[in-house]
Amino acid sequence: MATITFKYTVRDKTGKVTSGRLEGESRDAVAAKLRQMGYIVLDLSEDRLAALNKIQFGTSVKTKDITIFARQFATMINAGLSLTKCLSILADQSESKELREVIAQVGRDVEAGQSLSEAMAKHPKIFPPIFINMVRAGETGGVLDEVLLRVADHFENDAKLKGRIKSAMTYPVAMAVLVLLVLIAMMIFVVPTFQKMFADMGGKLPVPTQILVNISAGARGLPGLITLVAVIVGTIAFRAWKSTDSGRLIWDGIKLRMPIVGPLVRKMSLARFTRTFGTLVAAGVPILSALDIVADTSGNEVVAQAVKKVRSAIKEGETIAKPLGENPIFPSMLVQMIAVGEETGALDAMLTKIADFYDEEVSAAVDGLTSVIEPLMMATLAVVVGGIVIALYMPMFQVITLVK
Repeated sequence: MATITFKYTVRDKTGKVTSGRLEGESRDAVAAKLRQMGYIVLDLSEDRLAALNKIQFGTSVKTKDITIFARQFATMINAGLSLTKCLSILADQSESKELREVIAQVGRDVEAGQSLSEAMAKHPKIFPPIFINMVRAGETGGVLDEVLLRVADHFENDAKLKGRIKSAMTYPVAMAVLVLLVLIAMMIFVVPTFQKMFADMGGKLPVPTQILVNISAGARGLPGLITLVAVIVGTIAFRAWKSTDSGRLIWDGIKLRMPIVGPLVRKMSLARFTRTFGTLVAAGVPILSALDIVADTSGNEVVAQAVKKVRSAIKEGETIAKPLGENPIFPSMLVQMIAVGEETGALDAMLTKIADFYDEEVSAAVDGLTSVIEPLMMATLAVVVGGIVIALYMPMFQVITLVK
């Protein structure tokens, strides 16, 4: 059920009257929560302005903003500042307007008596589950500054991994777009010019030239419009199917089995799995809760389902390594290193080493993929453009041959 923001005015046990905002599924639920916190509710009404300003389709807050927030927050706590003072300062200096507003709300909730993790949990689009659970563990263990630094390191490593992939794929994607644009331009502008010249020459066109002329005519006429509409509708339908549970599971399975891309996707998923799991374990989050978060943030539904099976087995009393070894998606090296980590009591350190290893594997795989894709795209561009040019000039070659 969607949450609603309510404005409240309450009196605490000392008689002090305070106001603020709190999200809940209904007015009764929010009132009950305030009473549980020890307040006497004086006034409670829905915040219409917050409902209008609430973002429904994602957030403009970037991972970099959250990373900077976590690192600065840790520094201030380590310097001895109170939580409310830290949040007040951070709310003024964040570059993101949306994050500033959220931090200010978190500060008001903390000042009203809520824990930091509870206040952050009301903003799931800004603070992901791994952030909230690690903060909760830090609050319990009294090491909130250390946990926030771990959160910042985790997000930085995750951003570096994504950055490598993005930078490596920029050139191939640009080349693919270039090939498509050249093909469309030649079909719409170049081929019709030659088609008029072929009509003046008369005679029968060679088969490749005739096919090219037919494709060009189709692209400029009703068939081209139908094709464009079909592509748009197909793309929308595919994205809708991919967003369903079954569609996401099937599509992620297909990505893992792709000849060239599959190994890279698998290594990325394993790097994220081990990095997130290790970060949570090091922060003191219970194993079962950590695996819940890992499943939700794995980025691949096949890996998520495998993690959930591992969690069920651990809940029944198994070790972590045994159910991992029963799933083919987890390599034996990973399973054996986790088993050693369990035996030696250094599971978090072992998971971090595995994550570092897979980060390097991803970098090597990306470099190898780039070295294969670049010449392939150049060859494709040469074949497409060269094939069109040859098809266009074949009638002229025939005329020259007949003249001779």
